[in-house]
Amino acid sequence: MRRSNLSFVLAELILKDFRVRYRNMSLGVFWSLLNPLTMMAILTFVFTKVFESRIPHYPLYVLCGLIPYNFFTLSWVTGTVSISENPPLVKRVPMQTALLPLVSVLSNTLHLCIQLLLVFALVLWYGLPVTWHYLWLPVIWILELLFIYGLTLASCSLHVLVRDVRYVVESINLVLFWLVPIFYSFAMVPQQYRGLYEFNPVAALVLATQHVILGHRSPPETLMWKMTLVAAVFLGIGAFVFSLLKRRFYRYL
Repeated sequence: MRRSNLSFVLAELILKDFRVRYRNMSLGVFWSLLNPLTMMAILTFVFTKVFESRIPHYPLYVLCGLIPYNFFTLSWVTGTVSISENPPLVKRVPMQTALLPLVSVLSNTLHLCIQLLLVFALVLWYGLPVTWHYLWLPVIWILELLFIYGLTLASCSLHVLVRDVRYVVESINLVLFWLVPIFYSFAMVPQQYRGLYEFNPVAALVLATQHVILGHRSPPETLMWKMTLVAAVFLGIGAFVFSLLKRRFYRYL
């Protein structure tokens, strides 16, 4: 498939996925904002009124963790089922099958951009400075996209063969909520576990985002190379698993 045709197909599939998700919904894209706003309000109440957290600008702190976490979990789940739920595209349309998990990830990026407006709105509300360190945000998000795409390449391939994979993914996402500094500070993590903790790519993304938006500084070099390493490893593993199993898709779809 030529590059121009590939770009056209990719763009059309992303827009189709975006339109289908909000079809017949009276609130439309507002649903992308409602979930993080609701969770932010609940967590802020619990951890400022009940447990009296001392983290400054707590609503903004929560959003800096909640939005990346939501993006990761939604992208991973939808990417995992992207092939098994689209047999006609796999069997009848002459296209690269690997585009389907990529479409799932990129279509969720549109929701991410909408939700990030909440973050910037709170930055303005609190009067926080917008520094040159914000230039790091596209870098860390691109690394996260590469990691998620590699992960979904592997999980969507396995899901075609074993349909229980989706429920494993959802269970891991539930556990992961507690392993990411969304409502608690990274300083609370014991010192001996912090280096290992940063290899969690979702936690690393949240920490890097917090450094930029709340700390007004660049992410640490150690954090950046860990994110780069994890993204490269998972992209390689995902591509290998996908190439190994794609020949069996027709038999199971």
